[in-house]
Amino acid sequence: MPPLVIDVRSAEDTRDCIHRAVQALAEGKLVAFPTETVYALATSALNEAAVGRMLKTKRRPAGQPPLTLGIKSADEALDYVPQMTPLGQRLARRCWPGPVTIVCANHNPESLLNRLPEGVRKAVTPTGTVGLRVPGHKLFLDTMKLIVGPVALSSANRAGQPDPLTAQEVVAGLGDDVALVLDDGRTRFGQSSSVIKIGDRGFEVIRGGVVSEQTLSRLACFSIVFVCTGNTCRSPMAEALCRNMLAARLHCSPDELQDRGVTISSAGISATMGGRPSPEAVAVLSEIGVDLSHHESQPLAEQLVRHADIIWTMTRGHRQAILSQWPEAGSRVHLLSMDGQDIPDPIGCSEEQYRRCAEQIKAELDSRLKDLEL
Repeated sequence: MPPLVIDVRSAEDTRDCIHRAVQALAEGKLVAFPTETVYALATSALNEAAVGRMLKTKRRPAGQPPLTLGIKSADEALDYVPQMTPLGQRLARRCWPGPVTIVCANHNPESLLNRLPEGVRKAVTPTGTVGLRVPGHKLFLDTMKLIVGPVALSSANRAGQPDPLTAQEVVAGLGDDVALVLDDGRTRFGQSSSVIKIGDRGFEVIRGGVVSEQTLSRLACFSIVFVCTGNTCRSPMAEALCRNMLAARLHCSPDELQDRGVTISSAGISATMGGRPSPEAVAVLSEIGVDLSHHESQPLAEQLVRHADIIWTMTRGHRQAILSQWPEAGSRVHLLSMDGQDIPDPIGCSEEQYRRCAEQIKAELDSRLKDLEL
């Protein structure tokens, strides 16, 4: 029986398309989804027979890479790889949903992978590693919200065929071996996802793809963000002081920190874009050889919060404002002051008050950075 092909671009309500995909997956059928990279073939990873049909459909010779496990979110990755390294978690948080497959070691007895049927485990984690991905396409993401468990995922083609970039190529290549094809036109990037393997001290690019190694290296950097209200005095001073202190610790110049795997920035809860630092803050830091004159303010945005490994706030109110909007960031948002006290806002005060503020920030950073593992 030929596959059902649904053109989602002309659908009156895409929810019907999603429900059809959910039903097909629940019935153990193969579904071809558009993703941002290539069209993907998916089936329920809870259904051993379905995964077996997927392998048979793919016609892959022995020794080919295992199937990828498609999951709902970066947070869910820890259910399958509880021992995922901080680097792995960082890249998952920053790259997903998106065109990156992350391969991690799988040796933890508490992993949900151990609850998958034996045949599925052999297909997705035959050698002690597992590849995880959250494709960046709304149809896939909305479908995943409504199904139980992960999906087995691969490109929607047979072994040796070109990766399909359109629904028509899927049908031409797989014929009636696929039950449902969701047609959303040509894929956005038109090439495969980048595949990286996470190691103890870094990552290795296994397969080049949409995201370059240079970009992945930047995304792998440890990110520190300082937050105040307007991002014109306290948080910029903290950013500049931290940059100089970490550069001294790593024996490099502040401009070389990103090459050493660290990025430092600041933002404001109520900041406008492009505001200049207060003259007093510039003057106070210039006394100790730190140049703040080129700083431009920015508001705290979702991407900055999601990418940050540590967010240090000047006050408890700043921390609460962040948590009220992004509660999932709770484990990464902390007061800069280790005794739980606010760092007062010097705006409108004398230069001497700014000097005391900078000294307080530096003292807190001295304590914070001693225990910071980069």
